[in-house]
Amino acid sequence: MNLIGKMLNNRYEVLEKIGNGGMALVYKAKCHILNRYVAVKVLKDEFTTDSEFIKKFNTEAQSAASLNHPNIVSIFDVCNEDNLYYIVMELIQGKTLKEIITEDGRLSWKWSVNIAIQIASALETAHKNNIIHRDIKPHNIIITEDGIAKVTDFGIAKAVSNSTITAFGTTIGSVHYFSPEHARGGYTDAKSDLYSLGIVMYEMLTGKVPFDADTPVSVALKQVQEEPVDPMRYNDTIPVSVNRIILKAMQKDPNLRYQNATEMLRDLSLALKKPNEDFVVLATRSDDSPTQKIPTIYELEMEKNNDRKAPRVNQEETTSRKKENKVKAFYSNHKWAGPVTGVLVAILLFVFAMYGTIAILNGNRPDQVAMPNLIGDEEGVGRVKKEDAIKQLEDLGFEGIKVEEEYSDTVEEGYVIKQTPEYAGEEFRINVNDKITLVVSKGQKIVTLPKKMVGKKIEDVTKELDELELKYETIEENSETVEAGVVIAVNPEEGEEITAATVIQLTVSIGSAFKDVSVPSVLNQAEGVAIQTLSDLGLVVNVNYEENASKSDGVVISQSVSGGKTLKEGDSIELIVNKQPAKSTLTVKVNLMSLMNYTEPEPTITETVDEEGNTVTTTNTPQIEKATVVLEVGEDTILSDSYSMNRTDITKSWTTSGVKILKVKVNGVTKYEQTVDFNKGDQTVTVK
Repeated sequence: MNLIGKMLNNRYEVLEKIGNGGMALVYKAKCHILNRYVAVKVLKDEFTTDSEFIKKFNTEAQSAASLNHPNIVSIFDVCNEDNLYYIVMELIQGKTLKEIITEDGRLSWKWSVNIAIQIASALETAHKNNIIHRDIKPHNIIITEDGIAKVTDFGIAKAVSNSTITAFGTTIGSVHYFSPEHARGGYTDAKSDLYSLGIVMYEMLTGKVPFDADTPVSVALKQVQEEPVDPMRYNDTIPVSVNRIILKAMQKDPNLRYQNATEMLRDLSLALKKPNEDFVVLATRSDDSPTQKIPTIYELEMEKNNDRKAPRVNQEETTSRKKENKVKAFYSNHKWAGPVTGVLVAILLFVFAMYGTIAILNGNRPDQVAMPNLIGDEEGVGRVKKEDAIKQLEDLGFEGIKVEEEYSDTVEEGYVIKQTPEYAGEEFRINVNDKITLVVSKGQKIVTLPKKMVGKKIEDVTKELDELELKYETIEENSETVEAGVVIAVNPEEGEEITAATVIQLTVSIGSAFKDVSVPSVLNQAEGVAIQTLSDLGLVVNVNYEENASKSDGVVISQSVSGGKTLKEGDSIELIVNKQPAKSTLTVKVNLMSLMNYTEPEPTITETVDEEGNTVTTTNTPQIEKATVVLEVGEDTILSDSYSMNRTDITKSWTTSGVKILKVKVNGVTKYEQTVDFNKGDQTVTVK
């Protein structure tokens, strides 16, 4: 059934398959009416032929669609067309809680309690609307990218349990999370969901489920009979209050658990505030009130009649009238007696109807017997031969017996290695029409492994092993030198003789642990921006500095791997960044007159007599000498000009970098020399 590309209900365009569950396939689709993406859960074909299941499915899905809660995946539509039954629901971006536990192992207790609070809040709303989930497990809880828990598949589990569970072995769901009453096939209610939530918390905090075994039957037995190991024994960081909340939720007796989600929510919230306080009340079963047989009203009346003589025939009518009058008078004088009598009669009718129904159901139920132990104890003592095992099963009434064979290094040929269901004790009984599978030993078989497996494609190697009827398991491993899909190592070694029961370990490359990275060009980018860009791609950035006067300071002027080339995450790349030296300003002040020890000449006075005989006084100002002043900073001439020798305020500023020599020359002769460190900032030099 390929729905990709199809339009459902002239509204939902199926884009891609995103999930595959026990009951349904999940697709991503686009709603063309509301222009949004949705998830479409389509029932598998094997469920669409059961009309009772379809009826229940539609009813429960529509009931679940009425739930509106931030921690419940919203159901938008319930549809069917052309024998295709599907639910349209909210599309959640995230991972299932099971995936997170598998990836991270056990979670922190605060995060676990936070998730449990969200799940309990969702259950509280559902239970108040008379909807029981019946399949709470990490697989049905999605954690969004924002850390919000979303519970999915509300109502569907009820449709399954009401219509498709015909025998214990065919229960749909995960027995690891079933409540004891669910595992027994009994009545389940809101407290069953809280038991499952307790197991989810247990797995979040320890990384494992409390009860596990090789077969579902064995797990179910443990759910019914065994007490869980305290989660604190597996994780000593779990606070006392959280440990006790889990144990209370997982009580075998529903009456000793939390009676509703609100109670559990209250304790979970309090655990965040007072994690190490012992405030959780763990009740215990009391056997002080044994079951008693309560006589009926009819039995009490019969006992009274036996204590007195039977009336004569002609007295019966009179006695009857007297009794009738007494009864009328009694009910007339005691107004409460009428309603009480009605309730008692209703209870009696209900009890008769209930036991009658049970009797009818038991009449139609197949015979149940205990599964015999055909494989003996842990040492194999008491192991049964195939022929004897089949005879035992047939004598008990079993008909659907399937026999499989496999090689064994430890069990003699012809004896039973495994049995399904397993032996679970005389108290655990199964239907005689259940399917029984026996795995019988074929004994040892010596096989020589192929001489060349390392370096070959895994498909070619497994094909060779399949032809030799050998068992194998693959171990994936990253490799920087071997391409993905190629065998890196084999255990036992190639060409070695082994028994056919030996499981061969094939180590297969899954390629580099580092992703390919397309290197971008970061030329002319600022140093910080370039480093961030490359670091975000997983590259290791090394920086060196060079001076380039033609480029801006602090920008990348070259990179060791040019843009467009490919590297691996973790590879190194070198950047050359332009590093201009620090610049500062030097101000030079020259007092030429002082520097040259120049004395300004005095003016001369001359007296003369003019033609009229008058004395004329003349002041003669001598001309000031001039000199050529040159200022040099390193190789640069910053000033070259002619000045009068009496100048005291020749000033020049120059900005540069490094350590350079300042020279003051007058008429070509160096009169002053000083080393100036421009790295020390702006400075002033006075030459005089």
